Amino acid sequence: MASSGSDPVIGISTYSERAAWGVWDTEAALLPRTYVDCVVRAGGVPVLLPPVGEGHERAVAAVDGLVLAGGADVDPGNYGATAHPATVSRPERDAAELAMLRAALDRGIPVLAVCRGLQVLNVALGGTLAQHLPERIGTSDHQPSPGVYGSTVVTLEPGSRVAGILGEETTCQCYHHQAVDVLAPGLRAVGWAGDGTVEAVELPGERFVVGVQWHPEQDAKELRLFTALVREAAKA
Repeated sequence: MASSGSDPVIGISTYSERAAWGVWDTEAALLPRTYVDCVVRAGGVPVLLPPVGEGHERAVAAVDGLVLAGGADVDPGNYGATAHPATVSRPERDAAELAMLRAALDRGIPVLAVCRGLQVLNVALGGTLAQHLPERIGTSDHQPSPGVYGSTVVTLEPGSRVAGILGEETTCQCYHHQAVDVLAPGLRAVGWAGDGTVEAVELPGERFVVGVQWHPEQDAKELRLFTALVREAAKA
């Protein structure tokens, strides 16, 4: 383990966005506090990993587990596609998180990939994304309106790691207009919305590599996913 104390250190990828607070309105490395609170409540020590500069592999070497947080769309150039008009990407963040993920997979530390994070995981391993779900499923249920989470019932595959944590059905808060199109080789889809959208994936053979398309940090009962991550990170 990277940490020397009893509580595992969990790295969380962050946003690079313009933000306002107090008298300031400037570029910032930021993250919704709910992620930090979930890691703390689950028994971990959160460390924020900004998507700037180099050395992302060294940063991951200093933590015991990794959370890839939600955010902007993955640049479709990463999977050989042209950007849809509705796609809004952050190439700098893509590069940083792809490096973080590869380092985590190389080290065998546990990973929880949230919303965009699931998409990063799928693209990193050779999959592709559907860039605008409303064109595919005919509704905006997964992202009802700006700043408003949708509610999605997800069916989980019996015997999967995620079902072992959450049960075979769970109601989730979601906010995404993109999703898995072609599943990456090696990844296993283990959760689906009623419209067929892939909502959870796992990487078989890894200690703990789980991606969920919804936002567990927004729901108190979904602390179970963070608790499972921290528990795995605490193992020698």
